Amino acid sequence: MSDNAQHHAPFTPPSGPPRQGPGSDTAVHRLLPLAGPLPEQPRVLGLGRGPGRGALLLASAAGAEVTAADPHEPFLAELRETAAARGLEGSIRTVRADLGALPFPDGSFDVVRAESPGVLGFDRALAEWRRLLAPGGTLVLTERVRAAPGPGPAARALRSGPHPLRTVAENAAAAIGAGWHVLGCLTGPESDREAHHGPLTARADTADITDPGMAETVTGARDEFAPHREHGTSYGYADFVLRPVDPRWPVRPERDGEAGEVREITAAAFGSTDEADLVDALRRDPDAWLPGLSHVAEAPDGQVVAHALITRCRVGDAPAAALAPVSVTPGHQRTGAGQAVVRAVLDAARLRGERLVLVLGHPEYYPRFGFVRASEYGIRPGFEVPDEAMMALVLDDSMPVPSGTITYPAAFGV
Repeated sequence: MSDNAQHHAPFTPPSGPPRQGPGSDTAVHRLLPLAGPLPEQPRVLGLGRGPGRGALLLASAAGAEVTAADPHEPFLAELRETAAARGLEGSIRTVRADLGALPFPDGSFDVVRAESPGVLGFDRALAEWRRLLAPGGTLVLTERVRAAPGPGPAARALRSGPHPLRTVAENAAAAIGAGWHVLGCLTGPESDREAHHGPLTARADTADITDPGMAETVTGARDEFAPHREHGTSYGYADFVLRPVDPRWPVRPERDGEAGEVREITAAAFGSTDEADLVDALRRDPDAWLPGLSHVAEAPDGQVVAHALITRCRVGDAPAAALAPVSVTPGHQRTGAGQAVVRAVLDAARLRGERLVLVLGHPEYYPRFGFVRASEYGIRPGFEVPDEAMMALVLDDSMPVPSGTITYPAAFGV
């Protein structure tokens, strides 16, 4: 390590690759599938907080071509040394850059991974980093979140500053409002926070603040660590997997008077009226119908060409939600309209506070939205279906996922 890098030693764990940002190796492996199908050699940008360990994991686990950007050269020098020691120097390049003025052309990356938005804050990061993504690209962003509800002293303290802390749900709502789909939210365990704060807190007082930029780094770190010391259980970290809304397909909730149009789309998509009759029956069931969770996608000419519906079901005694049916007119299938309307209705379910969505569908299609086998959670239908076809998506992992037998509304006839 260079002499200059030693000046930054307070912000480097005692051994192993650098971990200046929150998160964990396990979190990276959990997050990758949520990004959906990636190119054979995805182009990944790792941003800020010495994007060391995350960059190394992405280079090895995903076969990625990684660019690591950070304003502090010593962090990048250590990353280069570690990459060389692991035989990954050909997969990682480093760029010293201001995170608020990144020197990369638009559409340069398939994945942008930031373990913290830093001084930019969550909202500005969403606005400024969107342009970096290629079509279908994904932003994976770790953000500190408020855990304690209510207006108590701890919560008020955590809301102060230029970037007030929000809950996971509030950040998800902000992302959706800014034109992003939320592909997943994962709440980090206490161990992730300790792995980040512990070594850095212990050494921050010995940092050489005469080194360019280090005074700001130390101040930012202390501002972040202070709530941990004073209100340790009042906040945590969450990973947000986000993708920009597809501008080709405007999506919105179904409007009054459009039931007939939705029926036509559904019948055309399935080649019969069975699924259309199911939608109509669900409309008539007040225990099944969830207002605001029937969405449509429009073609550029304003024609409604796709529909997705989420209604109430139960897992054991716990409420859950069922995605079905999803319909796209034959002339617009395989164009992205179906994906757009599914992502939008899942976002709407997230904003509504739904925690769990189930789908019985094609096992090669729905995993791109984050669905996994429901049996992994101990969830099973009350009828025989292939295990891989019954899938579940956890929208809120802050509480245990219910297990048991799925009970569908009577309209499903099962």
